[in-house]
Amino acid sequence: MSPFESLTLPNGSIIHNRIAKAAMEENMADAAHGPSAALMTLYKAWADGGAGLILTGNVMIDRRAMTGPGGVVLEDERNLAAFRAWARVGQANGAQMWLQLNHPGRQVMKNMGQETQAPSAVALDLGKHSKLFPMPKAMTESGIHDIIQRFVKAARIAETAGFAGVQIHAAHGYLISQFLSPLTNRRDDRWGGSLENRARLLLETVKEVRAAVSPGFSVAVKLNSADFQRGGFDADDAKRVVEMLNGLDVDLVELSGGSYEAPAMQGSARDGRTLSREAYFLEFARDIAAVARMPVMVTGGIRRIEVVQKVLDSGVAMAGIGTALAIRPDLPVVWRQGADPRPELPPIRWKSKVLASLASMAVVKYQLRRLSAGLTPVPGVSPAWALVIAQFKSARLTRTYRRWMTSSAAGQ
Repeated sequence: MSPFESLTLPNGSIIHNRIAKAAMEENMADAAHGPSAALMTLYKAWADGGAGLILTGNVMIDRRAMTGPGGVVLEDERNLAAFRAWARVGQANGAQMWLQLNHPGRQVMKNMGQETQAPSAVALDLGKHSKLFPMPKAMTESGIHDIIQRFVKAARIAETAGFAGVQIHAAHGYLISQFLSPLTNRRDDRWGGSLENRARLLLETVKEVRAAVSPGFSVAVKLNSADFQRGGFDADDAKRVVEMLNGLDVDLVELSGGSYEAPAMQGSARDGRTLSREAYFLEFARDIAAVARMPVMVTGGIRRIEVVQKVLDSGVAMAGIGTALAIRPDLPVVWRQGADPRPELPPIRWKSKVLASLASMAVVKYQLRRLSAGLTPVPGVSPAWALVIAQFKSARLTRTYRRWMTSSAAGQ
């Protein structure tokens, strides 16, 4: 199977090659937390670059629950024109573009000034950096149903705006992932305990989203292959959840891994396992693809065409690429032309794993900001300098966000 062979999804829609631009958080919303002009420029670079599928960074379903300041929010149709423009830009050259819908649960920084919700009142454990995140409140039954309806409403609006699909984020330690993990879900009601109960939020969300959109609109799930924390959600759990999803008309499952506490998506495990330098989660994905009735995609560290081919040869349907496309957005085009660039960021080997993780994300965002300004990426940027810039921008955006929330409350 060639990386440039098309993929027909279960709903009949066609992705014109097997390379996906994976989600990366941009923090580039406009003043109304809709898609900005900078995002349009950034996604035009990826649309021109030749990926068959383009997944957006986090689009938040609740303005009170943000993975970071400057995030795009989709609660209603007030920014519909901007979302329509975003969909047109991303799909101008034939790619499918899907909105990644997310709720962060407890992974909301304290300085955002909002009450934090989670399955259970379990705080993030980031060592001396834990104080950056508040203790979450356990969600009520009505709160859980509100979250499901927010996913449904966002998916409906995404279809109205012209996107080809949505991806429900159930990985990386965000809310649905928190429900799946026994480390963060300590409930004793129908939303906790057994894996079937812990998976209920994901399954109900998928069912209701699928019922709310047209058959040709794609509904996908991003799932952890494992949390990479002892006693957490593991590969056997992931396989069983995919089996539960098999009967729910899911068009694609993307496999990643990790959370803020164990950022395996950056190649760092916390349970003693060593992840490969490229295609971190391929072994897990290969095993899960064997039981999946829908196409499976794997994301994590891929940057070479021969690794894309290895992914496909293993029985996985698509290869998701993030960081490499932040450095070379035209990678699929140049691969098709026969060139073999290997875009890579220098590894960050700082003693503090938390700071190293933050610096890694900052270096990627530095590339995204340059692309959004029509500039060439600089993969050799100093991680310390990128982190300083990221922290400065985050502080400014956080102040802007808090003012926006205050004005929104006043206008209700």
